[in-house]
Amino acid sequence: MSDPQPQRVIPLHDHRPLALALPKSAFQADQRLTAQGLLADLRGRALHDLRISVTDRCNFRCNYCMPKEIFDGNYAYLPHSALLSFEEITRLTRQFVAHGVQKIRLTGGEPLLRKHLERLVAQLATLRTPEGQPLDLTLTTNGALLARKAQALKDAGLQRVTVSLDALDDAVFRSMNDVDFPVADVLAGIDAARAAGLGPIKINMVVKRGTNEQQILPMARHFRGSGMVLRFIEYMDVGATNGWRMNQVLPSAEVIRLLQTELPLVPLAPSQPGETAQRWGYAGADGRFDPALGEVGVISSVTQAFCGSCNRARLSTEGQLYLCLFADKGYDLRSLLRGDASDADLSNTIGHIWQGRRDNYSEQRQALGPDTGPPVKRIEMSYIGG
Repeated sequence: MSDPQPQRVIPLHDHRPLALALPKSAFQADQRLTAQGLLADLRGRALHDLRISVTDRCNFRCNYCMPKEIFDGNYAYLPHSALLSFEEITRLTRQFVAHGVQKIRLTGGEPLLRKHLERLVAQLATLRTPEGQPLDLTLTTNGALLARKAQALKDAGLQRVTVSLDALDDAVFRSMNDVDFPVADVLAGIDAARAAGLGPIKINMVVKRGTNEQQILPMARHFRGSGMVLRFIEYMDVGATNGWRMNQVLPSAEVIRLLQTELPLVPLAPSQPGETAQRWGYAGADGRFDPALGEVGVISSVTQAFCGSCNRARLSTEGQLYLCLFADKGYDLRSLLRGDASDADLSNTIGHIWQGRRDNYSEQRQALGPDTGPPVKRIEMSYIGG
């Protein structure tokens, strides 16, 4: 008799853990901070990007993010009353912008499931940096609803979209989204976004060894010369429900080697401080970067930690502030919003939270060894966005 196959064990727990205590210094009269757009944490990392989750729901069940066996018909999502209103999100965002945030990314779950999302976009589009500049206002989506939403989002003030697309092969794509959604509909959404002027468009492909690595070259061929930037993302140990194992990670270095067997590449410099993707340009016949052919990127948070330049904060659907994608707890800002806190109180609290930041999970993972696996308690990527 053969040995039984090991069963995958998924820890069951609330993926919305208790909040961290707000820093006491935020409420001391002699510790008031004046927002000057120069906020830095304990490692000197500036606050530049804010990712805002607008819903904890998604219409896909990708096994690396929201596996169906956990997020099933009985799963208890947040009630609408728990979600931050558009006005609350805008009020908080205004304080983040005063502290230096220049880029806003709307995420989910799937953000296009949030009703009337274009109203929030319109509110955020009115915000300005201390220098009077508009924000870089973007959104990440699985593309399922993009064809019907793209023009309204553009009209409201959205500038760009990033679309998650893990395969061009329809069978592979349907298997990965686990709801039998056709890839043609996502491609139609990408076309609608381009027609609406939501660009330059970025395409994110999560690469999971043994699942979709055979789609790397077809994806590169398809988007090469399209004006869109394809980025390959290492399968990450985010949350505790996706059964992550290191042997399922295809290192970005291997992705680049595979691409170069057919499509010559040259390294490109980062386009901005804190950029997570390593950029590679397609080479022309002369061996130099050909802008007409475009570029690809790799995001290597498992094999090449970029904690040292991380400048992103994350705001959850219910107003918890997270300082790392791999955090296990956040800071409850909703209680301040719905209490008697003034804008100055909100600004002061955000400032003190960021100044006390020391998060560097990916560096710690590399030091300890990735096969230690994720802890039982970890915030889910579907809750605060990727």
